[in-house]
Amino acid sequence: DRVSHEWLIRFTEHRIGDRRVIRLIRKWLTAGTSEEGQWRATEEGTPQGAVISPLLANIYLHYVFDLWAHQWRRRYATGNVVMVRYADDIVIGFDKRYDARRFRIAMQRRLREFGLTVHPEKTRLMEFGRFAAENRAIRGKGKPETFNFLGFTHISGKDRNGRFMLIRKTRRDRMTATLKAIKDGLRRRWHYSIPEQGKWLRRVVQGYLNYHSVPGNFPTMQKFRTHVTNLWRRALRRRSQKDDTTWTKAN
Repeated sequence: DRVSHEWLIRFTEHRIGDRRVIRLIRKWLTAGTSEEGQWRATEEGTPQGAVISPLLANIYLHYVFDLWAHQWRRRYATGNVVMVRYADDIVIGFDKRYDARRFRIAMQRRLREFGLTVHPEKTRLMEFGRFAAENRAIRGKGKPETFNFLGFTHISGKDRNGRFMLIRKTRRDRMTATLKAIKDGLRRRWHYSIPEQGKWLRRVVQGYLNYHSVPGNFPTMQKFRTHVTNLWRRALRRRSQKDDTTWTKAN
C-alpha cells in the first residue's frame, strides 16, 4: 500500500471545501503506527485497521482508476468494455482481446504513477463469455476458465435450452471458512439453551443465504444447509454426552 498522502488530499479537496475536514483526514493519515511499543510515522498508505481507511482507499481509486479507465474506454476502445470495481477488486470485460492487452499495459503504467501495483497472482487475461466454449473447442482447448469475484466463482455455462448463462457458485474455500466459523460459534455457545442456539444459528444462516442465493447456486446452498444441520446435530449430541457424564459423576 503506497497511497500518496498528497495526491489523496488533492483528490479529497475536489469534493470537500471544509478545511477542518481536510485537516482531520491529514491527521488520520499521519497518525503513525505503534508496534511493540515503538511509534513509527506514516508517510504513505492509509491507516491500517482504521474505520476511514476503506473510504479513503475508494476515493483514491476513484480518481486514479475509475475516471481514467472510463476516459480510456471512450478514447481508445475498439469494442465494448464493461468495468466493475468493488474496493480494490476489479473485473473488466472486453469484446476484443486487442483492447484487453492494450488496457492492461496502460493500466499498469497508470497505477505505477500513483504508487500502486496490480496483484501478480490475481491479474490475468482470460477468454470468458458467450462464445468462449465454442472458440476454445475449435482450437482444441478445454472448458473456459473461471474467475472469483465477491465470494463467487463465475463460470461460462449454459441453461437447459443450451443458451449461454453466467453461473455463479459460492467459492469452496469461503464456504469452508464459514462452516468452520459456525462450528466454532456453536462450540462457544454449547451452554446456551437450544432455542437460543437456534435463534443465533438462524440469523447466521439467513444472512449467508440472503447473499449467496443467486440463480444457479441452489445446489450449493442446499449443501450448505445440510452441513450446518449436521454441525448443530453433532454439537447437541456432544453436549448431551457431557451432561450425562456430569450427571453420572454427581451421583
